[in-house]
Amino acid sequence: QAQLVESGGGLVQTGGSLRLSCAASGGTFSRYAMGWFRQAPGKERAFVAGISWRGHTAYYADSVRGRFTISRDNANNSVYLQMNSLKPEDTAVYYCAAERNPYGLGSRKTDFGSWGQGTQVTVAS
Repeated sequence: QAQLVESGGGLVQTGGSLRLSCAASGGTFSRYAMGWFRQAPGKERAFVAGISWRGHTAYYADSVRGRFTISRDNANNSVYLQMNSLKPEDTAVYYCAAERNPYGLGSRKTDFGSWGQGTQVTVAS
């Protein structure tokens, strides 16, 4: 299983931007789709964005489509989430995750087998 470490969270004003990074180690990163999830206080962990193993396909939750962009760098075992036009409702702990199956392309929590520890994103109104 891959080990995943997120970074880049913080406090930002409404309308601002943040870029989250996730560094992977201990697995064959380039064979697996990657995803970002988020969990707000009192809510279930929810899918935000995913990217296929080669990076050719990206998919998003409706709530972030057009504002967030997921990307990956297989040479550096990293995945990123560029977040623009942030809103207070984007406040959550953001988690990076690796798909459970090689070459898979999931968006459910159960599709992902490795998780990072999370990074807090707070959007002030």
